[in-house]
Amino acid sequence: MADPVFDPPLVADADSLDYHQPADLSTVRAFVAARAAALGLGDRRAELLVLAVSELATNTLQHTAGSGRVRVFARPGVVVCDVVDQGPMREWGRRMPAADALGGRGLAIVAHICDEVETTAVEDGTRVRIRLRL
Repeated sequence: MADPVFDPPLVADADSLDYHQPADLSTVRAFVAARAAALGLGDRRAELLVLAVSELATNTLQHTAGSGRVRVFARPGVVVCDVVDQGPMREWGRRMPAADALGGRGLAIVAHICDEVETTAVEDGTRVRIRLRL
C-alpha cells in the first residue's frame, strides 16, 4: 500500500510537469533544475538529477506512446524525482554499453549517478523513482 506522505498523488501540481514531445525536454530540464534548487540540492547534485531525468524523459519519448510526467519533491535528507510514463518496467543493473554502441546508455547512466533507483508499476504505467541525497 502506498504511503500518502511519501507517495504524493500523481496529479498536476507545482511539483510536477507533463511532457509530450522532444521540444518539451528543455522545459523538463529547466523545471527539474529549478525544483532541485528550491529543495536545497546543491548545484553539482542538481546537475546529476537533471541529467538523470533527461535520460528518462528521452526514453519515454523514444520508446513509449510519447508522453509522461516528472515530479520532484523532498523527503528528509533526499530529493526524490518520479518519472511516470506508459512504458514497460525497466531493467536495472545493466552494464554500460561499449563506447562504439549507438545507444543503450541512458538507464546505465541513471543507475550510476543516482543514489537510489526503483521502478514500480502504477495505475497509468510505470514509475521510475530516483533519489539523490541532499
